[in-house]
Amino acid sequence: MQIRKYPLRSSVIIIGFIACLIFFSVKLVLIQIFRSSYLADLAEKQHSYFVELESVRGSIYDRNLRPLAFNVAVYSLFANPRIMSDADKEKALQYLPGLLNLETALIQKRLSRKKYFVWIKRKLTSELVETIKQLKINGLDFRKESKRFYPNGYLAAHIIGFAGTDNQGLEGLELSYNRELKGQSGRMQVYRDARQKGLMLGNHYIPPQDGHHLILTIDETVQYVAERALEKGMKKHNAKSASIIVMDIKTGEILALANRPTYNLGEVAKSDIGSRTNRAISFVYEPGSVFKIVAAAAALEEEKFIETDTIFCENGEYKVGNHILHDHHPQGKLTFREVFEKSSNIGVTKISQKLGPNKIYKYGKRFNFGNKTGIDLKGEVSGHLKHPSRWSKTSIGAIPIGQEVIVTPLQLASAISAVANNGLYMKPFVVKYIKDQHDQVIKSFSPKIIDRVISPDTARRVKEILAGVVESGTGKRAQIKGIRVAGKTGTAQKVENKRYSHTKFYASFIGFAPVDNPRIAAVVVYDEPHPSHYGGTVAAPVFQEVVESALKYLGSLER
Repeated sequence: MQIRKYPLRSSVIIIGFIACLIFFSVKLVLIQIFRSSYLADLAEKQHSYFVELESVRGSIYDRNLRPLAFNVAVYSLFANPRIMSDADKEKALQYLPGLLNLETALIQKRLSRKKYFVWIKRKLTSELVETIKQLKINGLDFRKESKRFYPNGYLAAHIIGFAGTDNQGLEGLELSYNRELKGQSGRMQVYRDARQKGLMLGNHYIPPQDGHHLILTIDETVQYVAERALEKGMKKHNAKSASIIVMDIKTGEILALANRPTYNLGEVAKSDIGSRTNRAISFVYEPGSVFKIVAAAAALEEEKFIETDTIFCENGEYKVGNHILHDHHPQGKLTFREVFEKSSNIGVTKISQKLGPNKIYKYGKRFNFGNKTGIDLKGEVSGHLKHPSRWSKTSIGAIPIGQEVIVTPLQLASAISAVANNGLYMKPFVVKYIKDQHDQVIKSFSPKIIDRVISPDTARRVKEILAGVVESGTGKRAQIKGIRVAGKTGTAQKVENKRYSHTKFYASFIGFAPVDNPRIAAVVVYDEPHPSHYGGTVAAPVFQEVVESALKYLGSLER
């Protein structure tokens, strides 16, 4: 009776029900057919996610397995903005900027993202982690990671280099051997409930592969001695910059390499490009008299002179082309040996004139000047040695005494090591071997002979001449009590505006010890020392301190 009484209203209701049924049926069909994949993915993202498992970066050790770089466990802060209320976000913006030293706008931008995971700040201190946990802000959590740690701060900074926040090598060996050190990340699936809390592990799990370890040729003790002496000399002589290299002459292993200025590996952000530059391999300069070893070796190897031959040194003035060449101390007649002991520019020029440009160039190239040594560090430069076809009329009086040629400290260290090593030029290197997490050697690096630059007999004779430089010549301050030392001093004018400066110099010393059975060689270079600027005064004492300490230390290890 009621239905018949309101036929129109009943029809509208029935039609409405039918329309709703049709609408929801169509909607259901559309969802099942056209949007099923999207919604399934969305549900999957809400209830499960993948976590990248960071591999542990390999450590770096010195030759005696003392750690120079390794990773320590830290925690990183992240947020899940989708489950954070406005109050949660306001509280985070109130406290986090001050605690994390981040801009409020940056944190606000990250929290406004419609994501389940955003980094807030990586690699926090344990104290900071506890402070943030006490705030009890919903949606904030921590993930365990690792951070690179350098226990010795400044020590061997230019060799080791550093890694960034993502454990990616950025400088030095950290960069050169990044692939071996970094390892491979893993992956893990985690299920979570509606409140975004983790419940259990999923089926997908790929374990991370930790990085390999580097064992260096560097000796931490020798490195410390070298850096201490270099720093002391830097301050004493008010130098602009400095470099030192200590090398095993028989193998080419670098025992120590340091530069000033330098930087703290744990505070890289406070450094600049100048302090991070490895000057020992990428800084070039005119070497001055230390380059005279080339002329000495060439003259003896070519049998143009013997040690007792007499050269008249023109009492301190000698015209070469349109240039007047001077000696610091005017000399008359000197023997071939005395020319190098007293570092006579005129004497070396006369020897070189008899040899000729082609011979000087030939032996300069034999000692690898103008070429890279091939050391396993990035950033090495080749320097430059002009071909005789480009020499001017005055070049014969310049190049043999270390002008119009540019070299690196490493090239000088390798060259003097070749003299000490009976004429064999060894390839310098800093990585001794690579091992995995189970102490198994993956790859080792053996000493490599690049070339024989001079005969053993010539090397022996040059060694005795260089011993005379230290015993009675310009290198007396390199003497070590009870040990015969050989070496050569160098004092070179800097070039400014295409002219040689009379106030700015490079002071250097190259040498080795003991003479009778050479063990180690070293090069010391100071840029713009003042007021004293002579290699024998500035660089030789640093050589003496480092080599004496190194020989005593290495000798004690063998007993």
